[in-house]
Amino acid sequence: MFVIFGAIAAAILFGLMGIRIVRPTHRGLVERFGKYKKFALPGLNWIFPLGVEHLYLVNVTEQMVDAQPQEIITNDNLNAKVDAQVYFKVKVDENSVKNSQYNVNDYRWQIVSLARTTLRNIIGTMTLKSANSERGKINAELHHTLMEETSSWGIDIVRTELKEIDPPKDVQETMNKVVKAENEKIAAIDFATATETAADGQKRAEIKKAEGIRQARILEAEGEAQAIQLVNEAADRYFVGNAQILRRLESVEKALCGSAKVVIPSNTELVNVIGELAGIAPIAKKEAKVEKKGLQS
Repeated sequence: MFVIFGAIAAAILFGLMGIRIVRPTHRGLVERFGKYKKFALPGLNWIFPLGVEHLYLVNVTEQMVDAQPQEIITNDNLNAKVDAQVYFKVKVDENSVKNSQYNVNDYRWQIVSLARTTLRNIIGTMTLKSANSERGKINAELHHTLMEETSSWGIDIVRTELKEIDPPKDVQETMNKVVKAENEKIAAIDFATATETAADGQKRAEIKKAEGIRQARILEAEGEAQAIQLVNEAADRYFVGNAQILRRLESVEKALCGSAKVVIPSNTELVNVIGELAGIAPIAKKEAKVEKKGLQS
């Protein structure tokens, strides 16, 4: 019985010694006596203990390496301090995980070395100004080169980011002055444009005002013309053949409006017309003569 229990305990212990847990962030490679045996997925895995088999874990999450700052001579013979970051991850399939361990010695260090060399090749053909203004182009070329060079490593270059391109201090000061001058130039142009726009607006307002005054005068003149037309029509209708009398009446009307003292011409026809307008019967010529003689006597 003791032998049986001892054998069972040994078997249980042996089984427990071979249990290995793989997290979802990793994949495992099992080797037996130094030779690849099987692929370990996340979860519970069992290997032969006592040094017969070994489990090597590989991180398959996205990782980042810094290419480390370096001095690069640009095409216009200026020293630029350049730094970049590379984001990558090991692919999760079995072949890719195997390639990341068996086809390259240390993919993290080699990615850094490859990125530094590639940056020197790219920026060395560009001027400092173009390198600063074409960061997207540099990132794209760096990403493309790294993808090609690491295609057999079982990794995926997710993206590359150019952190900085710093020129020498004296060059930076000169560039700052140029940028300041450009900004002042743009501000002056904007101010001139705004002033011109305001002047145009004022000019249009004055034109609108003049057009309004002109239109008002035209309407006033048209009103006067219509009034004159109505007067002429009335004259033709009520004073046919008496144009001279109408003219005299207009003169009397103006005199009455301008002064309290009225001088009436001795023309009896005009007096009769005024009397008729006022509701007074016309004066006979003979009675007028008799009154005139009586006054003289």
